[in-house]
Amino acid sequence: MTNLILAGLVSLLFTSSAIADNTTPVTDASLPKVAILTTEGEMELLLRPDLAPETVKNFLAYVDAGFYDGTVFHRVIPGFMIQGGGYDRRLSKKQTGAPVKNEAKPTAKNLRGSVAMARTSDPDSATSQFFINIVDNAFLNAGVRGPGYTVFGKISAGMGVVDAIANQATTRQKGMADVPVESVVIKSIRRLDE
Repeated sequence: MTNLILAGLVSLLFTSSAIADNTTPVTDASLPKVAILTTEGEMELLLRPDLAPETVKNFLAYVDAGFYDGTVFHRVIPGFMIQGGGYDRRLSKKQTGAPVKNEAKPTAKNLRGSVAMARTSDPDSATSQFFINIVDNAFLNAGVRGPGYTVFGKISAGMGVVDAIANQATTRQKGMADVPVESVVIKSIRRLDE
């Protein structure tokens, strides 16, 4: 009986170590990246499909379709965030696909340099618009004041470009506040892993 229990434990240990050996830790090198080229310069976005798989899939579908080319950062608030990916230079809203389910998690925080999905008061309303946090915005995290905003990546290079955009003079246009006086255009967003 004791031998059977020991044999079972040994078998369980070998099975557990085999499972552990087959798991690959997530490293920056294994994650997809995109380059965001703007009229203020270029930045690199490291995506986190391990944290928000459907959100990253949704974002990359827009990237692959060239949807973001010619869109603008239409909402710029120093000390908070910059938002783009939904309007063209004339501030006409672009037609988007179906919304993606909110994947915000308390462990994926809205820290400086993190990138999250913009949405309405409906947590599951995000489509193409995203924002880049200029500072740590804890109140946007899941569980702080509701479901939170889905963080799906971080700026891994070019944070100076983000800061330059955040310091643009803004005005009110077409019923929207915090619109840069001089358009900050997203020329393109392209995958770097291809």
